[in-house]
Amino acid sequence: MVLASQLRAGMAIQFEGNTYKVLAAEYHPGQGKMPGATHSRLRNLGTGTFWEHSFRPELKLEEVSLEKRSFEFLYADDFQCCFMDPESFEQTEVPIAVVGAQAKFLEAGMRLPLELLEGRPVSVVFPDVLEVKIADTAPPSHQQQTSAFKTARLENGVEVMVPLFVKNGDVIRLDLQNMRYMDRAKGKHS
Repeated sequence: MVLASQLRAGMAIQFEGNTYKVLAAEYHPGQGKMPGATHSRLRNLGTGTFWEHSFRPELKLEEVSLEKRSFEFLYADDFQCCFMDPESFEQTEVPIAVVGAQAKFLEAGMRLPLELLEGRPVSVVFPDVLEVKIADTAPPSHQQQTSAFKTARLENGVEVMVPLFVKNGDVIRLDLQNMRYMDRAKGKHS
């Protein structure tokens, strides 16, 4: 059991018969006679839907342990992403809805941890930062503006904002959570 005031991002909990993964949790202490609250953003591991909820801080919740194992991405179709266990060579299909918008960044051969609940994949854990290649953008400009950005299309078709000096073929480091340019990658990307 875990108190609601102790919720942290990444935990999995059982609440009202459903299993949720905590995406964000913030405890706000009360003032005077007002009780505190833990505001949380949750994802239902059964349906994939998101839910924002405030818990009383003293509420006891059942913590659920998720098994985390590394899998290799093979391919995707319109509905499923197929992963392979590199030890047993067993293939597992994960619905695109479970993978989420980050499915566009999957490449064949990429190894990622999958979180499993009772043997069933419930989420794919992407790295915080990913190196991606610029497919198309306006010609580079070396003006003195430090806060100016332009649109760039990545090899996978996703559009992001990049500084003016970035050119076609550059490999950049992308903050995957916020879809933000961080910097140019140091090594070459093929």
